[in-house]
Amino acid sequence: MKLETPLLQDDIDRLKIYDRIIICGKVFAGRDAVLPKLVKYIRESRLAELGIDLKGSVVFHTAVSPAGIGPTSSNKVDIESSIPVLSAAGVKIHLGKGSLSGETAAALKDHGSVFAVTPPVTALLSSQIVSRRVAAFPEEGMEALYELEVRGIPAIVAIARGESVFDLAGRGGDRGWL
Repeated sequence: MKLETPLLQDDIDRLKIYDRIIICGKVFAGRDAVLPKLVKYIRESRLAELGIDLKGSVVFHTAVSPAGIGPTSSNKVDIESSIPVLSAAGVKIHLGKGSLSGETAAALKDHGSVFAVTPPVTALLSSQIVSRRVAAFPEEGMEALYELEVRGIPAIVAIARGESVFDLAGRGGDRGWL
């Protein structure tokens, strides 16, 4: 299923675990150095100062370097703890790799958001970038918050509506590609 940002809630409500998606449009790229800063701006009601609108957005857990992009582990404390706040602020898809806690899955459900995983294939993902710009926190270098324009990042929905492929994997629900 092809999804174009900004995403509508109806787009997200149709998704279920194991759905294969292609993400197109603007995607924010950030990881453990910058996501806590973004959360701080949200909690202080200062997000508008950065000129960032998260409604219907995608946040890709990655740095942006000359070598390319690739997912980082989303269950790092500074990344996973940002997911509930970012979801409440309008992020609809969190994109990364690795399993997340049941508490985070519940927060995703509460805010009508999902978590999707993407393969760690830097060359493929980098080839899908149409443009990039630093959106905030340039002092973080390659870990700054970037706004990317992408033309087709593949992913698989891993957590949706309170269900998680990671919970099913241990009970015979693994389909062999996570």
